[in-house]
Amino acid sequence: MLALAGGPEALKDKETLAELSRKFEVHPTMIGKWKQEFLSRAASLFEKSSEAEHQEQIDPDQLYAKIGRLELENEFLKKLEEAGLNELRSMIDTDSKLSLRAQCELLGLHRSGLYYQSAEESEENLRLMRLPDERYLNYPTEGVLQMQDYLRAQGYQVNHKRVRRLLRKMGLMAIFPKPNLSKSGKAEYVYAYLLRNLEINQSNQVWQIDITYIPMAKGFMYLVAIIDVYSRFVVGWDISNSMEADWVAATLEAALTRHGKPLIINSDQGSQFTCKKWVECLQGHTIQISMDGKGRAIDNVYIERLWRTVKYEADQIRSACLPEPTRERMGVVSGSEGLL
Repeated sequence: MLALAGGPEALKDKETLAELSRKFEVHPTMIGKWKQEFLSRAASLFEKSSEAEHQEQIDPDQLYAKIGRLELENEFLKKLEEAGLNELRSMIDTDSKLSLRAQCELLGLHRSGLYYQSAEESEENLRLMRLPDERYLNYPTEGVLQMQDYLRAQGYQVNHKRVRRLLRKMGLMAIFPKPNLSKSGKAEYVYAYLLRNLEINQSNQVWQIDITYIPMAKGFMYLVAIIDVYSRFVVGWDISNSMEADWVAATLEAALTRHGKPLIINSDQGSQFTCKKWVECLQGHTIQISMDGKGRAIDNVYIERLWRTVKYEADQIRSACLPEPTRERMGVVSGSEGLL
C-alpha cells in the first residue's frame, strides 16, 4: 500500500519522478501513469448526480484484486531500469501469475519476440566494436558520423549505417540535450505562424511560451515559461515533475490574472500546445493562436534565448528552479517574480 502513495505525491510537484521512485519503491513509469490517469478523471471525482447516489457499493473483492494486480505490475516494472532488449526478454517469467500477454504489454515487447534468436556478430565486427568502445571513454559526445570518420582514419572502410548498428548494439549513445519536449499532438489543433513580418510595438501584443527541463541533483524537473516579446518580461513560469496540458494551462491562467491578456500567443507544435485543453483555453479568452513551423525553432527565438540565459548564463536561476522544500526555504515562488 505504500507504493500507492506515490501517485498523490506526484501531484504536488515537490519531487522529481526519480526521487519519488526511490522513496516509495515504485517504478517512475507507474507514478507517471497514475498521475496522468488521475488528472484525466479529476473532474468526474467531484460530479454529483442522482444516479451516482443510488449506485451499488464497489465489491471489496474486486477492489482487492485490482490492488493486487497493480502491486504485481509494480514489482514487475521495477526490473525495467536500464534494461536492454535481451534483458527484457529474460524478465519474462512463465511461472508468474501475470499472463505472458500482460508481461509483454508491460515490457513493450511483441510475443513473437520471445522466440527470436539473434545471429552472433562476426569476428571482424567484434574487432571493429572495440575501437569505438575505447574512444567513447575519452570522447563521449561523438556521434555516428564522427565515429565513422575515426574508424576510416584507422583504415576501416565502414559506412554510417554499420557504425550506427554497432554502437546501438554496444549501448553507446553520444551525450546530447534530452529528453525530447517537442512531440507533436493532433493535426486538427495545429495553427499557422502569425508573427512573420508582424510589427510588434507594444506590451501584451505577443506572448511566447515553451517548455524545457532543468537538471536536478536527483533527476530533472520541467520548466514552462511565458515571455512578453516586446518587453522581454517573463509574465509567468512554473515547474513540474511531468508535462501535462492542465499544468501549462494553469500557468497561463495565472499569467493572465496578473498581467492581462495578449492579442497573440505563439508556441511550438508540442503535444501540450496541440491539444483540446490548450486550444479551448486560448479560445475562451479570445486570444489568437500562433505556432512555429515544423522544425523551425527560430520562430520562437525569444523564449529559446531565455532558455540560454536560464541554463548557461544566470547561475542564480538554478536556485529558483529547485523543487520543494528547497524552493520554499529560499523564499522563491512560482510566477514572474525572481526568474529574471
